[in-house]
Amino acid sequence: MKNKERLTEEGEAAQVEKQGVFWIFGMGFVGGLLALLTPCVFPIIPLTVSFFTKQEKGGVFKALMYGAFIVVIYFLLSLPFHFLESVNAQILNTISTNIYLNLFFFVIFVFFAFSFFGFYELTLPSSWANKLDAASHNAGGLVGVFFMALTLAIVSFSCTGPILGGLLGSTTLAEGNVAANLSWGMSGFGLALALPFTLFALFPSALQTLPKSGGWMLTVKAVLGFLELALAFKFLSNADLVGHWGILKREIFIGIWLVIFLAATAYLWGFLALPGQSKPRPLSKGRVITGLVSLVFSAYLGYGLFADQPLKLLSGFPPPDFYSLKEKETDCPLGLECYKDFEEGLTVAAQTNKPMLLDFTGWACVNCRKMEENVWSDPEVYRLLKEEYVLVSLYVDDRQALPEEEQFTMSYSNGQQVPVRTIGQKWGAFQTYNFQNASQPFYVLLTSDLEVLSSPRQYTDKDDYLQWLKQGLEVNPAGFNSAPAFELPE
Repeated sequence: MKNKERLTEEGEAAQVEKQGVFWIFGMGFVGGLLALLTPCVFPIIPLTVSFFTKQEKGGVFKALMYGAFIVVIYFLLSLPFHFLESVNAQILNTISTNIYLNLFFFVIFVFFAFSFFGFYELTLPSSWANKLDAASHNAGGLVGVFFMALTLAIVSFSCTGPILGGLLGSTTLAEGNVAANLSWGMSGFGLALALPFTLFALFPSALQTLPKSGGWMLTVKAVLGFLELALAFKFLSNADLVGHWGILKREIFIGIWLVIFLAATAYLWGFLALPGQSKPRPLSKGRVITGLVSLVFSAYLGYGLFADQPLKLLSGFPPPDFYSLKEKETDCPLGLECYKDFEEGLTVAAQTNKPMLLDFTGWACVNCRKMEENVWSDPEVYRLLKEEYVLVSLYVDDRQALPEEEQFTMSYSNGQQVPVRTIGQKWGAFQTYNFQNASQPFYVLLTSDLEVLSSPRQYTDKDDYLQWLKQGLEVNPAGFNSAPAFELPE
């Protein structure tokens, strides 16, 4: 077997990674802002800032360090995931598409949601907070400030824990390095949480502008609970897709989300009570507006469900359009004809004298669904895929077992050996071995004698993808043979 040189362009890969970093950092920052509005964090802000600013010496400096330590603490929580990735570069991708782990996430997110609804309180042992609080007073100086920040992280866990869980779950759905994404997300979360302590320490008079604590914080918690519940079903959908159970088809998934957001609207407008909030409360302007947003989103879901229309704003979250209760012509995106085995696609390419589009994808790959629903759906892109190329879709997270005689052990250049026992592992090994890339989506244009027609593409926009497909047709050499230039590793 020939070793192929690295085919991905460093600039393109770096741009995709950069976009993912900004997105996940922003998501973490928004999560931190939401955590600030919960009853576990918000009331602590004026108390803590007042404590620092009333000190005779170094109060403002200590408050600034308090904020910095909050960022450091949440960043440190991501470090174990870097260790996991250093052990095996594929392990976090494998975990993110693991059936049992996705089921675990589903249960945990439902558990988090009901804690936000007020059915029970989610807390870490109070002895931890007591010991850290004592340590902060005994240590003094910057060490004491660090322990104060750590105490905040533990005391506020009942509100921040579910949000951090959502952040962890979201990074497993994002493009790129999962451990790095998590570090950026945690840093964004910590920065948002630390900002008020820092800003109010610099401008203590601004404390008077803070709204008073009250029932509105319970409303924020409840809304976060509905969002956690919706995200929980994304993980159940991942497990269903990867396991080919056929339980949570696209219509059922959208229907469940529709019920969740209608329930959120009913809660916000006072038609639905949650534990501890049984008394009718006057509708504030914020609840009316948020309820209206939830209702409009519910209408959008209903449009997709009953009118059978694509929901492009949600690309990647519902199951693919062909995973449906309705009978479809093909089990491929947008009704295209595709082949889910490389050798089968290679044979068809040789017979039809067409180039192949290798589509390394995944059942649980959010960005793969976005490309299919937002880029492949473009009329010109769709025409090229349908008429000019042989589409070969290889699902790297397919957990169906390979026949025993087809199972093998993947040997990496660093000496590491990984057993390949499933269809998904086979195509993942195929991608890694031949193209030195392990992310999805990943697209390669090949002739039937396996000449690469253009540099591969990853997640990109419609114009770039269309130009790339046209370029592949322009350089496509005439004359094919079916003798492969590379094959699966042995």
